[in-house]
Amino acid sequence: MIQCPRGTRDFLPDEMEKRRFYENRLRHTAQTFGFREIETPIFEDAELFILRSGPNVLKELYAFKDKGDRDIALRPEMTAPAIRMFVNGMSNDPKPIKIFYFGQCFRYERPQSGRYREFFQFGAELIGSATPETDAEVICMAAAMIKELGLKDYKIHIGHIGVLRQAIADAGVPKERTAEVLQKLDKKLYDEARPLLEDMNVDSDTIDSIFTLTETVGGIEVLSKVPGEAGDYLRQVTSYMHAMGVDNFDIDLGVVRGLDYYTGMVFEAEAPALGAEKQICGGGSYTLSELFGGEKVFSTGFAIGFDRILLAIEKEGQVYEPKGIGAYVVPVSDDVRLKSAEIVAMLRSAGISSDIDIMGRKMAKAMKYASSVRAKYAVIVGAKELEEDSVTLRDMATGEQQLVRIGELVAKMQSASQ
Repeated sequence: MIQCPRGTRDFLPDEMEKRRFYENRLRHTAQTFGFREIETPIFEDAELFILRSGPNVLKELYAFKDKGDRDIALRPEMTAPAIRMFVNGMSNDPKPIKIFYFGQCFRYERPQSGRYREFFQFGAELIGSATPETDAEVICMAAAMIKELGLKDYKIHIGHIGVLRQAIADAGVPKERTAEVLQKLDKKLYDEARPLLEDMNVDSDTIDSIFTLTETVGGIEVLSKVPGEAGDYLRQVTSYMHAMGVDNFDIDLGVVRGLDYYTGMVFEAEAPALGAEKQICGGGSYTLSELFGGEKVFSTGFAIGFDRILLAIEKEGQVYEPKGIGAYVVPVSDDVRLKSAEIVAMLRSAGISSDIDIMGRKMAKAMKYASSVRAKYAVIVGAKELEEDSVTLRDMATGEQQLVRIGELVAKMQSASQ
């Protein structure tokens, strides 16, 4: 038996219904913030991701040469394609540009709980400016999405990349090696960061102070430890967040995001239900467009790990109940099957999700099947009832039955659903 490739999954109908339900909640929230949806190709020129993340990213990519000998890669994330699309077709549009996306991404890594080689990412970009207002707008939308999904226990951590960049620069770390150090600090790999810094002649006390900075977490009072523009900027960001009703956050100077293109505010969201690997969302302000041949434009964006946030919701005990269908039409005998087909077509035309027995089942088995597909009603079509231009309508939850005229069937079912 052929199985799906390692790190990928099949989604059966109930699971797919659940995923669409939560996915559409994210879409609706984005639209209420004035964002519009885009879609980009699943594969791109591999250079796009190398420019964004450096040549080491090739180890994580599903990369190949196409028949034209071009280096192609399945997208490992969606920010770079979104900004490439902006440079190609939207750079002259009025700013700010507010876009969101949802789709599959691919990384060749070891599959584990909540992490797959084919995974799904929901994200958004606000392109055109990086100000306290735009940064607050993006963080508040991420918070609204997490809340809309029903996750109860989560925390947003907000930092500023400039704080650690300045501390590292003051310690004498060469600019070309800053990203290398930040990537270690981002993952709290202090045992690897220390020898790296020592090799750059950074003394032990300074290294300790840098590590302490990455562990500095707390409320607004933490900003008293952030001198200069970075501290003032974050105060403004958090003021706008308070104004928009978002208070479930802390200041965390250890939020680094570890990539060169981040320029200022950075943030992450965590769900304790996931244990050690608890990050469900991450983003910040950045510039990327100049790497892809456009003019330098400041942006703020984030991505939600859709698979991980669904796992967090599940671990909190939230259960999604599949909706099922509105009606299941059951012909009692072969001589009423054509009329049954007319009735199911009428229900569908009225917007009532409906199915019909096409297997020729006996009544008991047809009712059992109606229950298995979670039909709200069974519409039983018999020859005797048709003589009165009527059918039997059975409420599948209560078992109650009533004779309903065919012309009144749609109205009867719609009024019962209100």
